[in-house]
Amino acid sequence: MRVTQSMMHLQLSRNLNRNMSQMEQIQQQTTTGRKINKASDDPVGITYSLRYRTELAANEQYKENVDSAISWLDFNDTVLGQAGEVLKRIKDLTVQGSNGTNPGVALENVKNEIEQLKTQLIEIGNSKMNGKYVFNGEQFDKALFDKNAAGFDAKAVGGDQGIINYAISANMNIDINFSSSQVFGDADPAGTTNNVFSVLDRVIAGLSAGDYQAVSAELPNIDASMDRVLNVRAEVGARINRLELMENRLTDLSINLTDMKSKTEDADYELLLINAQINENIYQATLSVGAKVISKSLVDFLR
Repeated sequence: MRVTQSMMHLQLSRNLNRNMSQMEQIQQQTTTGRKINKASDDPVGITYSLRYRTELAANEQYKENVDSAISWLDFNDTVLGQAGEVLKRIKDLTVQGSNGTNPGVALENVKNEIEQLKTQLIEIGNSKMNGKYVFNGEQFDKALFDKNAAGFDAKAVGGDQGIINYAISANMNIDINFSSSQVFGDADPAGTTNNVFSVLDRVIAGLSAGDYQAVSAELPNIDASMDRVLNVRAEVGARINRLELMENRLTDLSINLTDMKSKTEDADYELLLINAQINENIYQATLSVGAKVISKSLVDFLR
C-alpha cells in the first residue's frame, strides 16, 4: 500500500490528539484529586461511589440521632438524680415527723418543708430540654403539670404515655423518654396508692393532724417512690451504654465507608505524576518525529 503525505499527516494528528486527550484527563484528575469526574470515566465505579455516598449520609444522620439521644438521656439522668435527692430529704423529714416527741411547732416546720419539696418535685416533672418537656410523652410541647389549670391536683395527672423513638440504624430504634407514671407513679385522683404526690399529701395531712402513726405508715411508700426513681435511672444508664456502643459502631462504619469511597473515587497522585511525565515525553517525541518525517513539502521536491 502506498503511504502518502496526507496519510502521514492524518496519523500524526490522530496520535497527537490521543496523547493530548490523555494529558487533559490526567490534568483534570490531578486538579480535582479524583479519578472519577464524570460517569463515563468509570460507569461501574460511579455506582459504587454513589452507594457509598448514600450510606455515609445515612450513617452521619444516625450518628446525629445517637448524639441527640444521649444528650436527652443524660438530661433525664440529671433531673432524676435531683428527684432522688428530694425524695431522700422527704424521707428524712418524714422519719423526723413520725417521732411522737415532736412539739406542734416542729411538725409545722416539717410540714412546710415537705410542701416546698412537693413543689420542687412538680418543677422537676416540668423539666424541659431544648424547649421540650421530657416527662409528657409525645406531647413534649406541653407541661406535664399545668399548675394554672382549674382544680389542679398533681396526683391526678397521668400525662401522655406516648413513646419517642430515635432511629439509630437502618433497622434499630430506641425509645428515649420516660412517662410520668414510670417516675412519679400512676395517676391517683383518689389519693390511695403510692403515687409520690398521693404519699406526700397523706404525709402532709398526718403532720397537720399530729397523727404520728399515719406519718410513719407512709415511710414504705416513700421507699417505693425512691426505688421507682432508681429503677428508671438504671434504665437510663443501660440505654446510654447501648447508645455509646452504637456510636462506636457507627464511627467505625463511617471510617470503613470513607476508605472504600476514597479507593473508588480518589486519584493516586504518585501514579498521576508518573503518567503525566510519560505522556509529556511521548507528546514531545511525537512532535519531534513528526517534524522530521513530514517536514518536506511540494516546494522541496520541485527544487
